[in-house]
Amino acid sequence: MIGVIDIEGDCAEWDFPADPGAVRTARAVVRKQLGAWGLGALGDITVLLVSELVTNSLRHASGPIGVRLVRPAGPADALLVEVSDPLPDPPLQRDAAPDDEGGRGIQLVARSSRRWGTRQGRTGKTGKTVWFELVLPG
Repeated sequence: MIGVIDIEGDCAEWDFPADPGAVRTARAVVRKQLGAWGLGALGDITVLLVSELVTNSLRHASGPIGVRLVRPAGPADALLVEVSDPLPDPPLQRDAAPDDEGGRGIQLVARSSRRWGTRQGRTGKTGKTVWFELVLPG
């Protein structure tokens, strides 16, 4: 089950259990929130990248997975998307061989977003946050 932590104008944040159903639920709530903000044009790419990062978290970490969207205020031109988990190790970008079943998620994030990166968990939290920015339409 998902818990909505904060939805106030320019920020929406959810915590998901480390459960395979979290990927589907994360896609649904992200798409719904983008629609509510009038950013439906970013829906497909955002849910694809969120799916990749939440799936990575499920494969490599245990514990809650956080997803956060930040819609910029003022003249900023990018949507910030963050996925957090309790594992402190940053993801590795690698070149997957044609027959590899995995290893393309971070590559996809890097090539589809304006910028991306990782940082330690937010204040008072352990783990890491993987973030990326998508340019707003228009």
